[in-house]
Amino acid sequence: MTSTTSTSSTSSTSSTSSTGSTGGTFGEIAERLHRAGQRHLLAFVDELAADERSSFLRQLAAVDVERAATLFAKATSGEDAATPTTMAPLPDDIVESEATCDPEKLLEYQRTGLEEISRGRVAVLLMAGGQGTRLGVNYPKGMYSVGLPSEKTLFRIQAERLRRLVVLAKQQTGRTGKICWYIMTSGATNATTENYLKRNDYFGLNPDDVVLFEQGVLPCFDFDGKILLDAKGAVALAPDGNGGIYRAMKRHGVLEDMRRRGICYVHAYSVDNILVKVADPAFVGYCARKGAECGAKVVKKSRADEAVGVVCLADGRYRVVEYSEIGAETARLTRHDGSLRFDAGNICNHFFTVAFLERVADVHEPDLKLHVARKKIPHVGADGRRVAPSRPNGVKIEKFVFDVFEFSKKFAAWEVGRGGEFSALKNADGAGAVDCPSTCRGDLLRLHGRWIEKAGGIVRCPDVEVSPLLSYGGENLEVRVKGKVFDRKTVLLSDEELLILNNNNDMESNGLSNGD
Repeated sequence: MTSTTSTSSTSSTSSTSSTGSTGGTFGEIAERLHRAGQRHLLAFVDELAADERSSFLRQLAAVDVERAATLFAKATSGEDAATPTTMAPLPDDIVESEATCDPEKLLEYQRTGLEEISRGRVAVLLMAGGQGTRLGVNYPKGMYSVGLPSEKTLFRIQAERLRRLVVLAKQQTGRTGKICWYIMTSGATNATTENYLKRNDYFGLNPDDVVLFEQGVLPCFDFDGKILLDAKGAVALAPDGNGGIYRAMKRHGVLEDMRRRGICYVHAYSVDNILVKVADPAFVGYCARKGAECGAKVVKKSRADEAVGVVCLADGRYRVVEYSEIGAETARLTRHDGSLRFDAGNICNHFFTVAFLERVADVHEPDLKLHVARKKIPHVGADGRRVAPSRPNGVKIEKFVFDVFEFSKKFAAWEVGRGGEFSALKNADGAGAVDCPSTCRGDLLRLHGRWIEKAGGIVRCPDVEVSPLLSYGGENLEVRVKGKVFDRKTVLLSDEELLILNNNNDMESNGLSNGD
């Protein structure tokens, strides 16, 4: 595995979104802080031990306080949060629905995507910086198991889908391609993610084709723009949002790596969608054949007041307009057939050309919108005591991955069914909980049940799972399931997995059946 963070400091300052100095004497640092109105950060420096003081000064030297102050002023001025004055649905000629697509055309898109995969021109870009705090765990969300019969984690499911795609591409073209997996982590998740993948032998992927890199961070502020201290010798920092991915890719050499490998197309997605079709050949093929440089998968909104952003034209540019920006009256607008006028729900599932990503990183990244999140931020107060606020006391500044849509000259949207492609993991299980392990598990198993029944099987137990190594999207199942009844917990496995389990002789001991 390539870990681009190994070329930079492993301290918390290594991923600061800074282009400023990385050194300087105490006097020089103090002068910079004074000019930026942040001299208070040195209030407790004389109380620090020598090693703490050195570490703190290194961190301060790496934080571009002038840029941080500028970002705070811009983010809180309201200029980036303005509600669009005009909104229009996406033009019909740049939107296509998988459900209504001509079968021959859909097959053409899939063949194009598999052809590109077989030539090594497709990569996936995973946003995996979050921890599972809301799930009640302190490790990366990608390592979480929602309780499937196989107990596979999100990372494993996605890795195995990639492996299956390479097989499908070879079956079509005769070429053994590869799909490079770029994973954006955070300071909190990078080492744990790297160790987890190593312990599990990258789930069968070539380690050279798994690239980890850290997203950036920005200082946390109080409402007056003063940077907060996390400790007497540490600045309070927070990830710069999934939109920080463009700056991070350039800083860590990811875009150069893509060019070196001959990658042309990138599928970007968030780790918490258990149904995500990584490197979906239909989506990649559709966007490639349309000549799009930027694309988005969308699902129809379930109702007017569903709290999801919509992909649309806003002030003449492609954008995701958040539900809070739309307004109830606009959200309820309908077409002549009664369907919602603004119904293209964003699911953080995007297509980019490498050329577009390079242009964003080189030209447009400084113009990305800034979003303000008002949070309860623990910090060290003026008296030197730790403060754990009970209400929002400060600001975290974030960028969103989809805010690059407006820079696209050629955009495309691909509408997919929610039941087959989107089930988010956000919350812990509980009474009335949504987007939780139970809903994710149920959505995936129901999808697998539909695959089995379409292939001629009969599903009478809800706990029937299909391994990603056996089937990516419902293919390759008829020989395993036709005419069979599945009335107990079952995991349908690939030949590779069957061999391993038979050798270990532990399939039945786990209460599992392969349906044989």
